[in-house]
Amino acid sequence: MEHAVLLMAYGGPSALADVEDYLRDVMGGRKPTPAMVEEVSARYARIGGRSPLLDITQAQAGALEHHLNAVAMADRYRVYVGMRHWQPYIRQAVAAIARDGLRHVVALCMTPQYSRLSVGAYFQHLQQAQADLGAELDVTLIESWHAHPLLIQAMAENLDIARQGFAIEEREWVKVIFCGHSLPASIINEGDPYDAQLRETASLVAERLNLAADAWQFCYQGAGRRPGAWLGPELEDVIVRLANAGHRHILVAPVGFVADHVETLYDIDIECRALAAQHGAHLERMPSLNTSPTFIAALANIVQQADSHE
Repeated sequence: MEHAVLLMAYGGPSALADVEDYLRDVMGGRKPTPAMVEEVSARYARIGGRSPLLDITQAQAGALEHHLNAVAMADRYRVYVGMRHWQPYIRQAVAAIARDGLRHVVALCMTPQYSRLSVGAYFQHLQQAQADLGAELDVTLIESWHAHPLLIQAMAENLDIARQGFAIEEREWVKVIFCGHSLPASIINEGDPYDAQLRETASLVAERLNLAADAWQFCYQGAGRRPGAWLGPELEDVIVRLANAGHRHILVAPVGFVADHVETLYDIDIECRALAAQHGAHLERMPSLNTSPTFIAALANIVQQADSHE
């Protein structure tokens, strides 16, 4: 029996001309201000005029499908991609799965740590698409995979690669900043596991690399515009604090992301690197997992485990 795998990611504009419509989708149908469109367009213009996220997610899907079918020694799996805020939307992926006659689906969000505001929202989109389309699918939802051993190994491998960006004599002085995408701080009081899971991911990667307790710390990036407190401390503040304390070698590891997009390519690689340089520090970033063979093996193992529990 052939099974479907659905990889769900955030989405991003495929061209600068799409930025306004993309923001309207992110904002739930509200029209973004011209200033907001201009600001976001400028960020995408600096990284090639479009988001690379769809291309990368599709490459991950292709690599995962090849891996799964090679292990099964049969064409048992088809891997689909659905985006929350841009094409192909999750509902389009659900329609394709139903059209292809597949019923069993393993669905996972390309965000390892669970929050009802992130992964939970993807699942709501998936369930709404099923209802709207009348798609009778048997769906296994993967809520969290933040501590999967192969995910931790893949991140440790890439963090070790990033350390090579520093001179040999500098490496013992490198300060590692693990980070995740910020969400409203109110989720903590609601019992949301997001913060705890991100910190566990960071701790496990640090442990895998035998990092001393004073060699790393955890923070957040990308706080939104919504009023109220957001999870912190903020990455920019941590960079400045470390640099002002005399630390000249900083390595940022965004363990909440598994693919390059504007928050890695612009926010960290351009803005944070410039900020560090302004304060006399050299900043490197852990390469995103993208199609890392170890990461693809992690995804495959997650899918296989889900299948075995059907």
